Amino acid sequence: MAEAAPVAAPNAELLEWPKKDKRRFLHAVYRVGDLDRTIKFYTECFGMKLLRKRDIPEEKYSNAFLGFGSEESNFVVELTYNYGVTSYDIGTGFGHFAIASQDVYKLVEDIRAKGGVITREPGPVKGGKSVIAFVKDPDGYVFELIQRGPTPEPLCQVMLRVGDLDRSIKFYEKALGMRVVKKVDKPEYKYTIAMLGYAEEHETTVLELTYNYGVTEYTKGNAYAQVAIGTDDVYRSAEVVSLVTQELGGKITRPAGPIPGLNTKITSFLDPDGWKTVLVDNEDFLKELHQ
Repeated sequence: MAEAAPVAAPNAELLEWPKKDKRRFLHAVYRVGDLDRTIKFYTECFGMKLLRKRDIPEEKYSNAFLGFGSEESNFVVELTYNYGVTSYDIGTGFGHFAIASQDVYKLVEDIRAKGGVITREPGPVKGGKSVIAFVKDPDGYVFELIQRGPTPEPLCQVMLRVGDLDRSIKFYEKALGMRVVKKVDKPEYKYTIAMLGYAEEHETTVLELTYNYGVTEYTKGNAYAQVAIGTDDVYRSAEVVSLVTQELGGKITRPAGPIPGLNTKITSFLDPDGWKTVLVDNEDFLKELHQ
């Protein structure tokens, strides 16, 4: 008697969805103590453009979107100012954002001349040729400056620290359809990093996950909030995330559905380390931009 063909796992097709979906990083959301001060710093020191700004007095907050290109195609930062709150705790888990520049030395001198704080002078990385520098913005957020040729996405990294790198890689591959574009282990400095994204790191924004040997937990603070990623189907994407959280940890914090009053469909969730991601419907996002 012939053996029956193996039945495909019922969830196998669903788990393929993130790889077929049209995804990109939309923005990173974080809180600042003085919106105008940060806008001034980012536009004058980094060369970002102010793309839009809105005030929501009934909810006592304002926000501003800044980046190096249109929100329709580029990754941007969404700054949130909560009325009356002038400082936040960044915590030990958030690492940095990164900006690619064709001349890091000149960029650092410009930032220094405008009163910016340089925490690492420009120069090659230890044991390598890449030229980098680190600076702090007025709220204490760290920006790595990376010397690179022309790139369509200068705002190129969000670095977060995680307690189990293999688990995190599996989570972002399965739940979000990312792939590892680079992984580097530095035993002499006791850390490993993995870059994950939807294209090569010089072409787009990547998520840089850092594992420091033996450190399994970090404080989140209350400053950095989340990254937002576009999807063609929020409901299906939420189903995938729900499945993956059962296997690897994390949890859905907002079920898929429209935001009241705005009608943009979203879902949000925490990864196994507690880092938040929001998935936003691609069509709704474009409609929101053109309102």
